[in-house]
Amino acid sequence: MTHRHLPYYMACLAVLAACASIGNPDGGMYDETPPRVVACYPANGSIRHTSKKMSILFDEYIKLENASEKVIVSPPQVESANVRADGKRIKITLYDTLQDNTTYTIDFGDAIEDNNEGNPMGFFTYSFSTGDAIDTMEVAGTVLNAEDLEPIKGIMVGLYPADSAFHDSLFTTTPFLRISRTNGSGRFCIKGVKPGRYRTFALKDVDGDMVFSQKSEIVAFDTTVIETSSRPDVRMDTIWRDSTHFDSIRVVPYTHYLPDDVTLLAFLEEGQEHHLLKTERLEPDFFRLFFTSPADSLPTIVGLNFDASCLIVEPNQKNDTITYWVTDTTFTHQQDTLSMALTYLDTDTLGQLVPRTDTLDLVPKTPWAKIHKERQKKIDEWNKEREKRLKKAKEPLPYEENPHEKIFMDISAKPSGTIDPNQNIRFTSKEPYLNVDTTRIHFYVKQDTDWLPAPFLFLPEGQRSYVLYAEWEPEQQYRFEADSAAFTNVFHNVSKSMKNEFKVRSLEEYGSIFIHTLLPDTGVVVQLMNHSDKVTAELRADSDGRADFYYLRPADYFVRCFIDRNGNGKWDTGNYAQGVQPEEVFYFPKPIKLKAQWDMEQEWDVRGIERTKQKPLTITKQKPDKEKTVKSKNKEREEMKRKGQKGESNSRIRD
Repeated sequence: MTHRHLPYYMACLAVLAACASIGNPDGGMYDETPPRVVACYPANGSIRHTSKKMSILFDEYIKLENASEKVIVSPPQVESANVRADGKRIKITLYDTLQDNTTYTIDFGDAIEDNNEGNPMGFFTYSFSTGDAIDTMEVAGTVLNAEDLEPIKGIMVGLYPADSAFHDSLFTTTPFLRISRTNGSGRFCIKGVKPGRYRTFALKDVDGDMVFSQKSEIVAFDTTVIETSSRPDVRMDTIWRDSTHFDSIRVVPYTHYLPDDVTLLAFLEEGQEHHLLKTERLEPDFFRLFFTSPADSLPTIVGLNFDASCLIVEPNQKNDTITYWVTDTTFTHQQDTLSMALTYLDTDTLGQLVPRTDTLDLVPKTPWAKIHKERQKKIDEWNKEREKRLKKAKEPLPYEENPHEKIFMDISAKPSGTIDPNQNIRFTSKEPYLNVDTTRIHFYVKQDTDWLPAPFLFLPEGQRSYVLYAEWEPEQQYRFEADSAAFTNVFHNVSKSMKNEFKVRSLEEYGSIFIHTLLPDTGVVVQLMNHSDKVTAELRADSDGRADFYYLRPADYFVRCFIDRNGNGKWDTGNYAQGVQPEEVFYFPKPIKLKAQWDMEQEWDVRGIERTKQKPLTITKQKPDKEKTVKSKNKEREEMKRKGQKGESNSRIRD
């Protein structure tokens, strides 16, 4: 290379270095202008439209974010429309036959962004009509989960004409006239609606047929007839100078479409399809069956390589999870596989419960040979340690039983340590109890330095729990003792001796909450919730609507109630075919902050605030969608540049 060519190569290297510099702030200003519609083919709002193909032209390259969820075509299409971004265009192809005298809307929501920087265009709807006029009415509202008032995102909401009988088959046979989907706040807006009277429905369409066709679909229906209308209105738009200072407030006229406050309470009906979901055998001694829904009866089992009479059945409260304990060790220790014929009720294609028999071969995840080997290893290790101690000992050691040679029951007591005055102690075993010898159980209260016998009850709760009931006194200490072999499980293993001590907290550590619900209804059940929206305490309100909660530890409590129409003590769902709505649920709109030694009295007009504003955002799991904004990269660029210049200045000062 000659000296004559050296400047040329040096210039090329400089250009390459500049191109490779990541985040170079001197590459020019970022584009922060959102995409803008240049033209629509045919024009937005056109009438007498006959083509199934449309396109929208923008002033820059664009992209569609999550189009399958955000883009809504109404009326709903049996064969999904093809909506895609292509350079500076969005191309739309409809495959269904166009309906006569119908307004079509393609609602893009906030799916349209510029291709490079991702700046959102904002909410945009394209519409056309196959008739002589465009329908412009809108129906808006919110869909909530009826059980806990959680906003439901992504559920379909639609309209049927009000002149159809409510209990007809429209919802189960005919797709909606107009549709929308809910956002992260559960809000929906159905556009392009013809003036008239309607009923609103919501549907979590599982099978894609756009009708309520199976019980596994979440639904909501409103018997109230709505009528579309509009009126002129104004809104205030704030013009911001920067992120913290506003320049002015502008009054913007617009058309306010009504109704905009429809509230739908969605639910899953009882009587879901009943199928065997899965089987599980973690250990040789037991196996579990999981079903998709509750049942009124238990399955029957015929052992093919074992005697099924050795099974002890432990169903849960709903009979949808059933544990079987194999009490004969002949079948668990000598063979890995349990073969059986399982007969249970199963939902057929007509939705009827019919008997079904499956042949199952269940193998434990951890086989008995491995369990026995690990146990023998522990026995051998303990014996070796014992031998080492014997050799080192100068005097004979007392006899010690190898703790791994005999299997004892595993029993845990909860709560332990300190307890509340209104708590009882639950003794839970890993396996079902076979027998409890109460003559080997003792209970004491501490008086000064002495432990004195105290009255108690020890009663079964299910097959694996016993509950200790006593008259707990604040600041008192109690002791529970059980001699060895007081408990025996179904495998005839016995318990070791047990000793548990409990101390009851002082009354000074507690507060109380007194809720007075202003409701004419009887059968109101009031619940205190924690920050996870889980029930921590529950009471049925008295005839005056009062529910008094005592012995509460200092915390923030959230309050919920439901109207127990049938008096069964639990929340019940609805039924569309019978026109039955779910039992009503209400939330107190803010937490009750309780401190020790405080008594909080709270009157509650449960219907005083609309349902959509009741549940505190703190315990609402479905948060609103994050609002899209223009990315302020130029501001960030200038800030980085300013910091860089400041750093160079400081460097020169140090030099």
